Amino acid sequence: MEGGEAAAADAGGPRFPFPYTPYLIQEQFMAALYGALEAGRVGIFESPTGTEEQIRRKKREDRLEKIRNNVQLKYAAKRKRAEEDETKRLLQLSKEVLSEGAGDALEQLDHNEEELILAEYESDEEKKVVSGLEEDDDDLEEEHVTKIYYCSRTHSQLSQFVREVQKSPFGKDTRLVSLGSRQNLCVNEEVRRLGALQLINDRCMEMQKNKHEKKSDEENEGKKRRVSRTICPFYSYEQMQFLRDEVLVEVKDIEQLVALGRETKACPYYGSRYAISAAQLVVLPYQMLLHERTRNAAGIKLKDQVVIIDEAHNLIDTITCIHSAEVSGSQLCCAHSQLLQYMERYRKRLKAKNLMYIKQILYLLERFVAMLGGNVNQNPSCQAVSQTGAVLKSINDFLFQSHIDNINLFKVQRYCEKSLISRKLFGFVERYGSPASAVKSNKENQKLSGLQNFLLTLQQGADTEAGAPQSPVVETERDQIQTASPLMQIEGFLSALTNTNQDGRVIINRQGTVGQSSLKFLLLNPAVHFAKVVEECRAVIIAGGTMQPVADFREQLLSCAGVDPARVVEFSCGHVIPPENILPIILCSGPSSQQLEFTYLTRNMPQMMDETGRILCNLCNVVPGGVVCFFPSYEYEKQIYAHWEKTGLLTRLAVKKKIFQEPKKANQVEQVLVEYAKCIKRCSQAGGQMTGALLLSVVGGKMSEGINFSDDLGRCVIMVGMPYPNIKSPELQEKMTWLDKTMPRAAGQPPSKVLIENLCMKAVNQSIGRAIRHQKDFASILLLDHRYARPAIFNKLPQWIRERTQVKPAFGAAFAELRKFHRGKLDAL
Repeated sequence: MEGGEAAAADAGGPRFPFPYTPYLIQEQFMAALYGALEAGRVGIFESPTGTEEQIRRKKREDRLEKIRNNVQLKYAAKRKRAEEDETKRLLQLSKEVLSEGAGDALEQLDHNEEELILAEYESDEEKKVVSGLEEDDDDLEEEHVTKIYYCSRTHSQLSQFVREVQKSPFGKDTRLVSLGSRQNLCVNEEVRRLGALQLINDRCMEMQKNKHEKKSDEENEGKKRRVSRTICPFYSYEQMQFLRDEVLVEVKDIEQLVALGRETKACPYYGSRYAISAAQLVVLPYQMLLHERTRNAAGIKLKDQVVIIDEAHNLIDTITCIHSAEVSGSQLCCAHSQLLQYMERYRKRLKAKNLMYIKQILYLLERFVAMLGGNVNQNPSCQAVSQTGAVLKSINDFLFQSHIDNINLFKVQRYCEKSLISRKLFGFVERYGSPASAVKSNKENQKLSGLQNFLLTLQQGADTEAGAPQSPVVETERDQIQTASPLMQIEGFLSALTNTNQDGRVIINRQGTVGQSSLKFLLLNPAVHFAKVVEECRAVIIAGGTMQPVADFREQLLSCAGVDPARVVEFSCGHVIPPENILPIILCSGPSSQQLEFTYLTRNMPQMMDETGRILCNLCNVVPGGVVCFFPSYEYEKQIYAHWEKTGLLTRLAVKKKIFQEPKKANQVEQVLVEYAKCIKRCSQAGGQMTGALLLSVVGGKMSEGINFSDDLGRCVIMVGMPYPNIKSPELQEKMTWLDKTMPRAAGQPPSKVLIENLCMKAVNQSIGRAIRHQKDFASILLLDHRYARPAIFNKLPQWIRERTQVKPAFGAAFAELRKFHRGKLDAL
């Protein structure tokens, strides 16, 4: 049977077309999912068998029933004019070279430098007086059909999902559009070369604005024409409309969309957005849906729509991360110096409102540096901080103590966004910030030499300062943003300060010098940003392969967002593999009867590291193919590796398995995985003493999520200890305090303790879920720590693993079980 149709649990229920005969649990999953969407519920769905395929089937079925097909786009021409008019109003730029009354006294600037001058800025209040278009906006919108927004964590996961849609029975009839960032979708090589996302965004916005100004110039023939500015050749309305139509006719992933954009000379970023209203399925990354300003800018309307968030095990952390921001003392001082030099250079050409906002931003930067114990006019790398450590403050306390409570941060944020000041500043620094650049007049050389020297010392200081990475941003991109335009980063911090007082904290982290110190906004209540999503949508599904423990989603996200508990539905289905294909064991002691408890105090003991090595040596003797061993941190993995190297244990391990280590750099992961797989394949074909490979990985690292160790790649997964988060972290301590104040106690435990356990077990579940990827796969799972047997911890394992787990107090019995399991599987092959 090539294709099959499965009925829901009850005979009268809906039927779901599959391209293959489905498993029973897939039928159950579909029936539960369809019921949740039909009833407008908020669902938490767990499916270790591959959530994406099942959700994809449901999307098609739901769409066939509810979506009005062949919806005509309305008012396309009107919308075009309205968009251009609105952009002109929001991104006004004075076309006159000289300010009124300045005459010929001002120095003539060349074409490139003209582009650095800020537009004349009007606040929203002034615009409303001038234009009455706002009231007509709703009439000009294209009608949005009922649709499903499907979002996942990474670009590759979304592409994989789109490929599944293309293979499905509905692939030819589905109007699907893939959304992404400019970094992924831009086809203008000049802009792509900028590299950093913020720089690409700003340059794109500026080129759009230039297009509107060019049109305005043509309409004003009587005025003196300025030198034309660069416009994007791909930003053509007619070509983007053509691209939109092509996207809606045939399902395309991001790569195919970019290729189409190059071929048709149309912008895929904006062309794909034009397709949203008529699309039935919109595929997009987390951030685009969860961040309200980004959502609105993209034209995403959630009212009465369906949202499915896949790979949602880290949804709370994702929302927190998106809405948190951090700036260093170096960035603050650098931005202040750049902006001050910019203002001095172009003071005579800037309108009064621009000068007012620039002065406000300069004052804010000055006060922020003062809060770190420094002076904005001195080199931050040379200013020592008297009192080091982290101090947490509420937003209001921070604003009052900084003496900036009288400044309207909403207006400053809006000004930064609409004036593109960070882009202008970046252009200014590009032109004058490097020692190689030349300025026309000696006077200007003297003025700007301070900026050049200052930036140079900042860069040298940054090279010598060692700091922990603060976000999973590519290192080169972070460096580029810091040295090129720190104001971009600071805008994010200003935006974060507009959150409600009780929902966040400001962490003042003073370290060594002012340059090394930082200000960080920490979002405590992610529910405030998720509330609008669940309020507006018809139904929301939070799904993943490993969602346990789900209490965090219910309490921190849904309950705090005001979701009625009766609206929440949970579904967890088992795994497709038969029970005899998995052997999970909790091991309480090692071969020499050493109790296994990897706490911060005991895990560094030589005898504990020796015992871990002996366990691995024994396992590698009986487990075929690949063994993946997870450690709590990179530091501990490095420490234990060095210890084994010194004691000779590494040499004994290497007799049976070639040893690989997870690299810290993301661009090296693929190479290590390829070599790991090649080694296992080579050993299985050749026979001999070496039977495969051992991969030493890290919980929360590159290989603990999104990598599949199926078949021989992962015949045994080992978890060394319990990867509890660092409870000394100021951020985590504040989160724990906030939870204890705002959440009820769960089963007699304070919410803070539950949080710590949940963070640990989410990381464990993600890591051990890397093995067993299909029905005929088999693997053993070994949890090395007696604390896993405690009921509160044990019950947080995924159900399909928990119900098959054996607790072994002694190593001998566990080893016998493992040997019997793997020998039995080898004999059956």
